[in-house]
Amino acid sequence: MLFMSTMNISLPDSLRSFVDEQVTQRGYGTSSEYVRELIRKDADRMQLRGLLLQGAASVPVAAPADANYFTALRERVQKRPRG
Repeated sequence: MLFMSTMNISLPDSLRSFVDEQVTQRGYGTSSEYVRELIRKDADRMQLRGLLLQGAASVPVAAPADANYFTALRERVQKRPRG
């Protein structure tokens, strides 16, 4: 069984109008459904960001992507045979 609690938020008229517009245009039944979807997407984004940072931290640091790196990359690309 899913228990839900209530949270009241105050919005300026311009944001309230925006939410109402999104509910209508995107086919949500209520503004609560729209806000829940936004919160779920934000939680997913934060989880993905954490996984990406964790993955990046698990790999040794490579050479910095500075001007020398890009110069060498351009030279390698220019030397490749065209075909």
